[in-house]
Amino acid sequence: MTSTLYLFAAGSLREPLGAVAQAFETASGHKVESKFGPSGLLAAEIANGTPAHVFASANMAHPRALHEAGLSGPEMCFARNTLCALVRPGLPADSARLLEAMLDPAVKLASSTPKTDPSGDYAFEVFRKAEALKAGAQATLERKVLKLTGSKDSAKPPAGRSLYGWHLAEGRADIFLTYRTNALAAQREHSGQQCVMLPKALAVGADYGLTVMQGAPAGAQALAHYILSASGQTILARYGFDPPAP
Repeated sequence: MTSTLYLFAAGSLREPLGAVAQAFETASGHKVESKFGPSGLLAAEIANGTPAHVFASANMAHPRALHEAGLSGPEMCFARNTLCALVRPGLPADSARLLEAMLDPAVKLASSTPKTDPSGDYAFEVFRKAEALKAGAQATLERKVLKLTGSKDSAKPPAGRSLYGWHLAEGRADIFLTYRTNALAAQREHSGQQCVMLPKALAVGADYGLTVMQGAPAGAQALAHYILSASGQTILARYGFDPPAP
């Protein structure tokens, strides 16, 4: 018996999980209705009673919290991502000079919003690591960073535009700490924008977790298995995601 499944997923999964959902619909006959946004906001919606069947987050903490509250099954890591810096054209900020550029008072540094979006939490982890390289760096970076995405009131780009590439193109940021997959998508739209990997001392990885809600139809478990399957993983890899650790 087929059913309509409600998939809530992190905004950075819009294209890849959208493609996975389409492939799953073809293979299974189920219909998938997806909602994408900041993981923390989506988790709060689910906890407050908004109907969802599968939740895919940009971290493990939000699915784990739903499980510990008795609202879902156990969390499962299904993909990995890496934080990087999306840098405006012409700004000299390779990996070796990235921290210096981020600390420059004339450079507009942006991230997502901590707590409501894991990408913001990962960015603030970078700031904590920066303190070990340069005294006072953490406070400086936390004070100057512009939280341009990840909140209910964040500006939305025009339809079809890359969120992070749009912010750089509009001049709101010179450096945006975001996922590598987001930076690659921005580059496809704005070829001059740079995807700069963080140096080893600042590197931060992101484990993506999913959970199936209690009382969800059987098709929800099938969708979760499909995301974890070779077919689902092949699609995620196409968009730059790494597989979960064995």
